Amino acid sequence: RSSCKAVPGGLLLCQGVGYSRMRLPNLLGHESVKEALQQASPWVPLLAKRCHRDTKKFLCSLFAPVCLSELEEPVSPCRALCEGVRDGCAPVMAAFGFPWPEMFNCSRFPQGAELCVPPAGPEEPPPPPKDDAVCAACLDLGQPDRDFLEHFCSQDFDGDLKVVAELKGRTLYRQRGWSEDELRQPALWLPDGESCACAELPGPGAAVLAMGHRVGGRLVLSWLRRWQRGERELRKLGRAARKLRC
Repeated sequence: RSSCKAVPGGLLLCQGVGYSRMRLPNLLGHESVKEALQQASPWVPLLAKRCHRDTKKFLCSLFAPVCLSELEEPVSPCRALCEGVRDGCAPVMAAFGFPWPEMFNCSRFPQGAELCVPPAGPEEPPPPPKDDAVCAACLDLGQPDRDFLEHFCSQDFDGDLKVVAELKGRTLYRQRGWSEDELRQPALWLPDGESCACAELPGPGAAVLAMGHRVGGRLVLSWLRRWQRGERELRKLGRAARKLRC
């Protein structure tokens, strides 16, 4: 049954989108806030690529459609909005081994004769460039342990790492399919790392929690938090992660 929920603070994809309530089920069939959070998480790094001015508007119209009290159903994106974002972002996604997904097929969206979310008009200024932009994977909401467990099942690999050159001290979860070289010394990639800041990586010897996805043969980080508690709390978090049934 359709209902309205507050846009959660953990939905990084749609922070600052301009509205505070979303309708569920959303346009991708997600029926709970938790499911929408898990499925939206891998799309956050695409925002950092700035491949189209309407990327956030389009993705949020699907994952967290605005809730309007006078309407019983979510408002779809207009086909022109979808096509503009697709044309700008599909080549970027292809470079990382991701095709434009069928669930974003623009032909399923209205052409504009009915109510839909339009692309930005010429009077809307583009978002200003952020010279001090924080890497999407490093956005900190203040509760890394709860955030880690909430996102655990939506990631391809998870673990806690000590970020030193040799990567000696580490615990890895969900690493099935890794090669021996990856298990011995994994090479982790931070999306758009040269043009964004990540205070969660302060220097040698820092313990961090990290999660991510395998993209085009690379292990790409999508979530990164510095761990500032002790070893005892870290072991407790590890036991909780192992109990999750993904």
